Amino acid sequence: MRRHDKRKNPRSAHVRHILVPDKPSARKIIEDISVAKNPLKTFKKLAKRFSTCPSGSKKGDLGEFTEGQMVKQFEDAVWQSEIDAVPTKFIKTQFGYHIIWVHSKSDA
Repeated sequence: MRRHDKRKNPRSAHVRHILVPDKPSARKIIEDISVAKNPLKTFKKLAKRFSTCPSGSKKGDLGEFTEGQMVKQFEDAVWQSEIDAVPTKFIKTQFGYHIIWVHSKSDA
């Protein structure tokens, strides 16, 4: 369910993610990314190969979204993440397990 932010200038972010159905898959993907020579390139490759989200075909790219468009757990993780930091953990939503890469974010 989408929540609509009532603020005049909601925060926005540009994010990639990999969505998988179970914890073991999420752990393995995080491990593969963390030991990679080029983590972002590996993230993109793994998103295309393993993500169950339609964004997988775009190497996990969700594009830019504004606050209130994604489920709360996902957005909370985005706002707490550092920009271009290699993911070290995953989050669970009703859709499955997400590994998130934040490219940019703006504060309102």
